[in-house]
Amino acid sequence: QVQLVESGGGLVQPGGSLSLSCAASGSIFSISAMGWYRQAPGKQRELVATISGPWTNYADSVKGRFTISRDNAKNTVYLQMNSLKPEDTAVYYCHADMKRNRGGNYASYWGQGTQVTVSS
Repeated sequence: QVQLVESGGGLVQPGGSLSLSCAASGSIFSISAMGWYRQAPGKQRELVATISGPWTNYADSVKGRFTISRDNAKNTVYLQMNSLKPEDTAVYYCHADMKRNRGGNYASYWGQGTQVTVSS
């Protein structure tokens, strides 16, 4: 079984920082892209940031404030969030495209989500 487990969410004041991490575990042959998405109450899930090899991609709303990074040896992706705003409040989900064996195809996996609340 393959799973993604997030950690690091919580409550922070506006202007503060939080760091999220997401570790993939189980029978994994290869991981291609990893990323973070978020969903605020009453809104659709949206992309926050993705990383694939040396390339990163960010939503315009987080550029310059959030940084995505990855440790391939640990199958872990991180999201450093600085200068947080109330509108960043959402459940943050980790995502990864993973292959379980050499002959298989990449499949999409999601974590269970972690709450980030930005409020004074």
